[in-house]
Amino acid sequence: MQKTSRLMKSLFFGLFVLAVLVAGTAFGPQPTSASLSDTDSLAELLERLGDTPLPHRPDFSLPGVSAERGREIVLRGITGKPKGGRIGKQSKHFECTACHNVEREDPDLARVDPRGRLAYVVERGLPYLPGTTLYGVVNRTSYYNGDYEKKYGELVKPARNDLREAIQLCAVECSQGRRLKDWELESVLAYLWTLELRLSDLRLSPEEKATVQRALEGQADRAAAVALLKSRYLQGAPATFGTPPEDRRLGYQAEGAVRSGDPDTGRLLYEHSCLHCHENQRYAFFNLDDSALSFRFLEKHLGDYSRYNLYQVVRYGTQPLPGKRAYMPNYTLEKLPDDMVEDLRAYIELRAGKWTASQ
Repeated sequence: MQKTSRLMKSLFFGLFVLAVLVAGTAFGPQPTSASLSDTDSLAELLERLGDTPLPHRPDFSLPGVSAERGREIVLRGITGKPKGGRIGKQSKHFECTACHNVEREDPDLARVDPRGRLAYVVERGLPYLPGTTLYGVVNRTSYYNGDYEKKYGELVKPARNDLREAIQLCAVECSQGRRLKDWELESVLAYLWTLELRLSDLRLSPEEKATVQRALEGQADRAAAVALLKSRYLQGAPATFGTPPEDRRLGYQAEGAVRSGDPDTGRLLYEHSCLHCHENQRYAFFNLDDSALSFRFLEKHLGDYSRYNLYQVVRYGTQPLPGKRAYMPNYTLEKLPDDMVEDLRAYIELRAGKWTASQ
């Protein structure tokens, strides 16, 4: 009997160990032999490598949620209701695309390079905007970073690591509109997921792709593969607020920190940034165009402290006013560093007849 009892215990112990091993195999990350493709979803690829799933997948169980409705809200601020009719416009003043592109806008997703970004968007006929592109926003994990806490205070805290709250903060504060209803918010998320990063966006070398492939097959360190992929794009857009030069008439050049302005670069900024909002008062009450009158007006205010001063509005933006809720957001140093502001100034002075190549 004792031998039988010991035998049964050994058998049960062996079965228990086998069950643990099977469970570990069933629930842990599984090796796969599927070949990598440039169109692979980055988020899904990271999950296959054992990374924590992103927390902002859309909830399609809510009636009316769809990526198409989300696209209409982002691009036009309005869409159809689930039971018919149209929703009230999310904002009377802006659409999301007033400040955000929905296409890729950086040649290297892992670097902050405003000049490279400008060249990239100009080549593709896109505007150069103060907000970070919505392309790949679902792959980021932090929002309203850095100095945006100075601007929005406590409102940033729930939005810093929560894309849903970040969208709502943008809807109310940035666009001067209303909060999105639950089904609207989930629809916007559904659309943003159509703009997620793909493997091709990271521009891995063949050797790096092979490393990731081996990790998927269980033949290389998965954590290292995750780290490699995440090193190729920013997890959040840094934001540093600048200040105007001490002497606005002399500009940043007088402080010895930047070179003289380049009017050719300034022209690109004026055409792809300033005119995006101000031409025909698209998103602004202040109209700008390509006429000498516009440039003479801007040049006249280069030395003052008004809302028409280049340095004032670039660094501080403007504030919403009663009856005029449309405003200009400030540009961070990551989007428009001091030397690029001088480029814009050089173009303004050139078109106003006040700039010479010797400056």
